[in-house]
Formats: sequence, C-alpha cells, structure tokens
Amino acid sequence: MSTHYDSIIIGAGQAGPSLAGRLTQADQQVAFIERNLFGGTCVNTGCIPTKALVASAYAAHMARRASDFGITVDGAVKADMVAVKERMDAISGKSRVGVETWLRGMKNCTVYQDHARFLSSSEIQVGNETFTAERIFINVGGRALIPEMPGVDQVPFLTNSTMLDLNVLPRHLIIIGGSYVGLEFAQMYRRFGSEVTVVEMKSRLVQREDPDIADAVREILESEGIHLRLDAECIGFAPQGNDIRVRVNCVEGEPEILGSHVLLAVGRTPNTDDLGLERAGVAVDSQGYVTVDDQLHTNVPGIWALGDCNGRGAFTHTSYNDFEIVAANLLDSDPRRVSDRITAHALYIDPPLAQIGMTETEVRKSGKAALIGIRPMTRIGRAIEKGETKGFMKVLVDTETKKILGAAILGVGGDEAIHCILDVMYANAPFTTLQRAVHIHPTISELIPTVLGDLKPLI
Repeated sequence: MSTHYDSIIIGAGQAGPSLAGRLTQADQQVAFIERNLFGGTCVNTGCIPTKALVASAYAAHMARRASDFGITVDGAVKADMVAVKERMDAISGKSRVGVETWLRGMKNCTVYQDHARFLSSSEIQVGNETFTAERIFINVGGRALIPEMPGVDQVPFLTNSTMLDLNVLPRHLIIIGGSYVGLEFAQMYRRFGSEVTVVEMKSRLVQREDPDIADAVREILESEGIHLRLDAECIGFAPQGNDIRVRVNCVEGEPEILGSHVLLAVGRTPNTDDLGLERAGVAVDSQGYVTVDDQLHTNVPGIWALGDCNGRGAFTHTSYNDFEIVAANLLDSDPRRVSDRITAHALYIDPPLAQIGMTETEVRKSGKAALIGIRPMTRIGRAIEKGETKGFMKVLVDTETKKILGAAILGVGGDEAIHCILDVMYANAPFTTLQRAVHIHPTISELIPTVLGDLKPLI
C-alpha cells in the first residue's frame, strides 16, 4: 500500500524548504523527507557555524591588534573554546530550528524524518512506507571526501563537520588541503591560538584562483604564523603516542610533521550513493553527481536534482538559485536556466576574497582582447582608516563590447563591494555605467569606478 503525493522533496538543504513553500502555495500535496538535520550543510556544518567561528577568531585577532588603534588591552588574549562553541551552536541551532518549524507548520506539507530510497522512477521508500508522486526533487547535498591516503584509516581525523564538535584548542592542527575549507579553518584556529600547518599537494594554494591572488593569500596566512607545506606529493599518516605523524615529502622542509589533530579538507562528494538512483534510472557522473540539464531536469522525466548533489555550483547561493530556476519553470512559466548564472564565490579568510565571472587566467586563455584595472588596498582610504590594507581589487573588461568579464576583490569589505560589479554584469550594461556612478565616501566600493577609469590593455 502506497501513499500518493503531488511532489516529493528529498533533503532539507537550501533549495528544498523554499521549493516546498512554493509547491504547497500552489495547492500541491508535498511529502518532505529529511534523514538528519534540517537546514543542510549551510545551517549545520557550513556557512553559518563556520562564519560564527570566523567572527570569534576576528575578535581575538583585533584584540591583539588593539594597540595599533591606540587601545590598551590588559593581559593576554585567549580564546575560551567552550564559549566559542556555545555561541556557534546557538546561532546554528536557531537557524536549524527555524527551518524545521517552518516545514512542519507548512500547510499541505507532510514531513518525514527518515532515509529515502528510490524503488522506481515514481516510488520512494521511507522506513516501512512507500510514497508515489509525479514529481520528485533530489536535494541531498554532499559531505567531506575522505581521501585514499596511506594510513588515513589508522589515525583519528576531523572533517569540516566533526571539526565543529571541538570545544578544545588543538595544540598543533595539521590541515590537509589548501583550498577554501582548509584555509578558513587554518586562519581561525591560528587566531584562536593553535599552531597550524597546511599541507597542499599542488604548488600553490586555492588552485582555481589567479596566481597573483594565490600569492597574496599565501602572504596573508604566512604573516599570521601559519606554516604552509606545498608540493606535498606523498601524504601519509601514522599514530605516534597521542599525536599523529603526517608524512609530507615536500621539496623543502622536514619530511614529516607531528600534530595533535588532523583536518581533512580535500574536497566534497555528493550524498547520492545510498538513494537507489539506479532503480529509478537516474544518471550520475563518475564522481556521483546527478546529471542535469540547463533547467535541472535529470535524464528521467519527473525527477529533478537541486543543490550540491548536481555538481552545478556547490554553494548556498547556487543551491537557492536552483530552487528559483525550478520554481520559475514549473509554476511561473518563466524559462530560467542555470547557464544564466554568473559564477560567484568567496573565500572567508580575513580579509575575504570575492571572485565573480571570468578570472584573468580564463580571459587570457579565451583569447579575448581585454582591459584590466588593478588597485591595491593600500590606496583605498576606507581600508587605511580601518587599518586593514592587505589585498587588492582587479576588474577585467572586454575591449570590444565594453562589458565586464570578471572581477576579484581580496580585501576588507570585498565580499560586499563586489556586488556593485556583479549587478552591472547581470544588467548586461557596459562598464561605463559603473565607472560614472557616484558612490558614497568613505567606502570600499567607491574605488571601483576609479579602477574602471584606469583600465589598461591586458598584455
């Protein structure tokens, strides 16, 4: 005996609850299934808790810099990790409860907290029950990838999720992976007081970014006392008493490092391996991501995949946009597409890095005739006043069309200011629209028109 619904949504990450809201408002009967914590990665193990930690780490950092601003702080600045965790948990918990309360109180929505598995392209098993629907939406997110490195199964290790369970300060935190997750944890725990070493297999950090940005990020981290071990071609692990020995085998430096804790931050993998997708005939790629078209349909009619599990963004903002695309096409007769989206992401070290559109490397590879403008944060009044002058801003423009191709801001307030540029790109307007705008002084964004007024050929 099965229960029929108009739609079934699997997973309570960013796309799922909002989609349930739209579908139920359209008088559809919706079954909503979540096997673990409501809110997905962002609320529970991603954006919200980690940015709460970043804020605490920033407070400690600024307290140590108080004398730079003429302020005296008596005594050593120490992080109370129990209190830091309690603050983080309270912020994250409030969001999680809010999502669950919203769903459970939603008219026409029935919430099931259990594991969902496909029985066919229109049937879902949840515990001992079977549900059917004409439309099924997969929104199951992803988790930390555990690399197949020698000895990894012989030592205790942390992931981005279990890292959040710590209420103690690691004596020496060794982080495997020099990209977004790893670097955010590296800086925050260094500011909390840990010795921190980042081990990266490649020759530079944040591989997807331009070399000048990667170099600047490296300088920022090293200036705070974070050890970086690049070109680590043969990483391995072994226990040593209560510690963990990490083989690095770098070109320079000691071949092994001894640490108290190890964080694995080498990538993500989708939560699609235990859904029974093969019984529904849903195609996945070699990494397990659900294959979707430009409007997020899978290869099976009536089944969509949204959020991190489709490999088309892996950010909270792209997951939410997935919901908007599906809802617009289904309910509003508005043919929105994934390809309309301009790439945008941020790295939340301090100062933050925001990147939109094409990188300089991508522009050069494209062969486009382009203009470039660069300005160091040392020449931006607002940054000088705040005593935070590390980094720079960079904008690239198509010489022929005058349209902005991409931009990056590594610097204080850059994650907010860059939206001035992003909005002009979405408006498909020439760069002169922004160049001639009059911004408020003193701000970080007021220098964007100045940068655009000093463009030079990219050679």
